[in-house]
Amino acid sequence: MTRSILFVCLGNICRSPTAEAVFRVQSKGRGLEIDSAGTSGWHDGKPSDPRASAEAARRDIDMSYIRSRKVVASDFSRFDLIVGMDAQNMRDLKAMQPAGSPARLVKLLDYAPGLGLSDVPDPYFEDNFPEVLDMIETACAGLLDSL
Repeated sequence: MTRSILFVCLGNICRSPTAEAVFRVQSKGRGLEIDSAGTSGWHDGKPSDPRASAEAARRDIDMSYIRSRKVVASDFSRFDLIVGMDAQNMRDLKAMQPAGSPARLVKLLDYAPGLGLSDVPDPYFEDNFPEVLDMIETACAGLLDSL
């Protein structure tokens, strides 16, 4: 049974904190532990990208409490499910995962097959925050349904 979920992207300022915030809203009252992290530590301690936060706020989703952090070895025992945003995140997570770790690694868009995409694009460079948030909301709903 999944009781804890970690969402992961590269820098933990756009996609994974958005997924964390969306999933918190969608799963409210389910008693799940939800967090996000990045495969890099480039933005450790920083808030989410203002563009991601603004788009979330337009949809009444609060991201103000989230601070970037890097994935650490203990995450692989703390979380039942670790959800990567793209193929590179998945490769990085598999390389970081300690032998014998009970965590299951999955890609977020596996829960939104109707979108016809495999990776959540990084809006940091593409500035496509509304579209990325749409994808994340759809996939998080699919993930919640799968639990």
